[in-house]
Amino acid sequence: MQPVVPTNQHRDHGLDLLKWLAMLSMVLDHLRYVGWSLDFLYIPGRMAFPWFCLAIAANVARRPDTPLRLAYLGWLVMFSVLAEWPYRLFVGPDEPLNVLPTLALGLLVASAWQTRQPRALWLGAGALLAGALAWDQLMFGLPGVLLPTVFLVVLERRPGWSILPGLVCLFANEWYVIIPAARQYNWVAAGGVLACLIAPWLGMSLMRKCQGLKVPPMRRWAYLIYPVHFILLLGLRSVI
Repeated sequence: MQPVVPTNQHRDHGLDLLKWLAMLSMVLDHLRYVGWSLDFLYIPGRMAFPWFCLAIAANVARRPDTPLRLAYLGWLVMFSVLAEWPYRLFVGPDEPLNVLPTLALGLLVASAWQTRQPRALWLGAGALLAGALAWDQLMFGLPGVLLPTVFLVVLERRPGWSILPGLVCLFANEWYVIIPAARQYNWVAAGGVLACLIAPWLGMSLMRKCQGLKVPPMRRWAYLIYPVHFILLLGLRSVI
């Protein structure tokens, strides 16, 4: 069976495609807050976070002997700080932190699981503790911190194992709200539940089947998309 994560160091176009689709899903999700009635975008918006987590797991799996990815972690931390102000202007003061701190902690836990080296294990344990203590302040909470590691565990298995990250994704997405709403025949909530469950399987399938597809590479400049898109959406909301 063809592995989800290529074992060579060549450019993984399937991973690039996944990153582009995750960005698109994120922007679609945030369009719900510009003033139009676009609640249905909640459904594709549930794909963004699990696909970002899958991208982290894939990057960790590609270099299994690297104990600490300081450059990767540094970019996540730097842009989590830069993005917090425009994010806060866009969503308001009462929401949790932007998503990048969750991804940074998830990277540390996944690296610890992959390498099992003492320094990485200590940092991973600290990240888990921080995720538990700051559950309410982190977007997607502790389940979101664990999701990259869950992906890492199942990356080399058959796609059917993706039900595990699907369940964790659902748990991270306010399941106690959307499941009761789905039972009340709210089609947006029902679609959100389904999206959480199938997003991991879909993402892993795209990575496997699209490795040879020519996709523009997504490099470090893409971190700018996160804070900049909040500024652009703020401008759009002011016009509306």
